Amino acid sequence: MAATRLVIAQAKGPVILVGHSYGGVVITEAGNDPKVSKLVYVAAFAPDKGESVETLIQNPPPGAPVPPILPPQDGYLFLDKAKFHASFAADVGAAKAAFMADSQVPWGVGALTGAISEPAWKSKPSWYLVATDDKMIPPPAQRLMSKRAGSAVVEVKGSHAIYVSQPKAVAAIIESAAEGVQKTA
Repeated sequence: MAATRLVIAQAKGPVILVGHSYGGVVITEAGNDPKVSKLVYVAAFAPDKGESVETLIQNPPPGAPVPPILPPQDGYLFLDKAKFHASFAADVGAAKAAFMADSQVPWGVGALTGAISEPAWKSKPSWYLVATDDKMIPPPAQRLMSKRAGSAVVEVKGSHAIYVSQPKAVAAIIESAAEGVQKTA
């Protein structure tokens, strides 16, 4: 949140925040800044007040995919590299998925429990791209979160790594959100 808030503070005009996966939690909280005009969720968590990633993943429905998160290492989480391609980037070529697995950025265990104080989507317009073949955040969960947020929804066939496999679809939803936002010189 702190890094996102620093970037927002430097902006000279309206800001559109885009979040993928856990980044949805970040934009849901940081989006309360008055400079933020819109939110775009890309196969992301869109928690409500008091929710965290931990509460959102607590009770998966029967048969839901289980993300291959390894036990914490020094307070950080990684995905199992051997299962990365199938679970995170199934529609990305094997070589690129292997590179993504090798270069993944760890996320702190504390990120799981960070609860939202007030979701920005309650006061800001939002867009949501549902990745229909996602095995990290199940598509039904994405649909539920996007519906309660009142987001404009686009569904695209793709994995959790939809920003790699379907970059034009991701760019299109961001462009849609950007319509009507005035640039500041």
